[in-house]
Amino acid sequence: KIFQAVVSCVGRDGTIYIIPKSFEIELNKLMTEIQNNFKCLGLLEPYCWKKGEACVVRGSDTMWYRGKVVEPGGSTLQVQYIDHGCIERIPQCHLYPTTLYTAIPPFCIPCQLYKTVPIGNFWQQDAVDCLQELLTNEEVEIHVQELPDNPWGKLSISLYFGGMSLSSFMTYQKYCVAEDCQDISELELLEGDVPVPPSYMLPPLPIPGDTFPVRVTHLVSPKEVYICLDPSTNLVKQFATEGDASCDSELESLDEALKWCNKRVESLPFLTHFRTEMPCLVEYQDGLWYRAKLLSVEEFDPVKILVQFVDYGSFSVVPTSRLRHIPYHLLKYPVQAVRALLAGFKPALYDKNVKRIPYCPEWSVEALWAMMECVEGKQLSASILALSPEVTISLYEDDQNLVHMKLIEMGLAELDE
Repeated sequence: KIFQAVVSCVGRDGTIYIIPKSFEIELNKLMTEIQNNFKCLGLLEPYCWKKGEACVVRGSDTMWYRGKVVEPGGSTLQVQYIDHGCIERIPQCHLYPTTLYTAIPPFCIPCQLYKTVPIGNFWQQDAVDCLQELLTNEEVEIHVQELPDNPWGKLSISLYFGGMSLSSFMTYQKYCVAEDCQDISELELLEGDVPVPPSYMLPPLPIPGDTFPVRVTHLVSPKEVYICLDPSTNLVKQFATEGDASCDSELESLDEALKWCNKRVESLPFLTHFRTEMPCLVEYQDGLWYRAKLLSVEEFDPVKILVQFVDYGSFSVVPTSRLRHIPYHLLKYPVQAVRALLAGFKPALYDKNVKRIPYCPEWSVEALWAMMECVEGKQLSASILALSPEVTISLYEDDQNLVHMKLIEMGLAELDE
């Protein structure tokens, strides 16, 4: 069985306590009922607590929780929050004995990693610290592998966070030995403690001389564009037109993979280390997350990063709160946008009285807008003239006229033989 869950706690012995997402509504109902029934202080008179005795616990947030005495004695007792798994030392005045809710099974499930043996046969403190930092309050995917011998035992599971196998990750960090490490080859890309994902793959390009359909997804200047080689995909958001129904299977897979990641994006860790060209997920203005790569740090207080959306070619400067680690399975799909230079024309003679593109002053802003009108939302075709040193193409309208001829006619560009 496979299901989504939230990790409520990682015990000192490495036990992973999970609350299935399907349990959340019932747990919230129970918590509301407990708050309504217990509006008192804890038990103030002396009481002889017994090991395993049921109680309610007043937490540090002043809410009451179901608990179980793990170790009695003294002015404080060791108590386990049975719906969350964590164990704390609690003063007696914050406890109250009750059998009101003992018929309801605990909502959290204690788990252990399937066929995973910690170094030294028990989880060392640094390994437990790592598990707690990685998992606490995170949404994860659980694959049940083996049921416990008794109802109170630990469920044997494979756990995935951000598409990554936890057993493989902990094995790579040398905290344990696991029989099944399907992600270990990908994890060998780690440098120290910092993940360094590989680069994105470029799509295969058509043979030079062949004509093929394209859409322009982003313009840097009239001469430098990003093109999408397969116009049937619904990935193109900037200049896309609606109505194309057929999708290449690989693009469908990428689209589905991105949808999956967007549903579970809260379980993906934020980026804490930054390298040029590093793949990542970035939140766009529409609130969705897309594949991107880091380019440079643009601001320092607060930190803002220049990124490029690799499936569109567009750029954005974003705060670090909009950057997350990219699951490795999203890196197997080639980027959808390819940078290309357009051949056959050059800027018109420089006129300092005309507003220029700041980062590309040889071109006027008017020329950029004119080129946008020529390509926006249109089905175009292209032919590759050269693959190196840079991809250079001729870009045609649907009537096979060169796109740049409109700029020539307007006096915004000149022919370049």
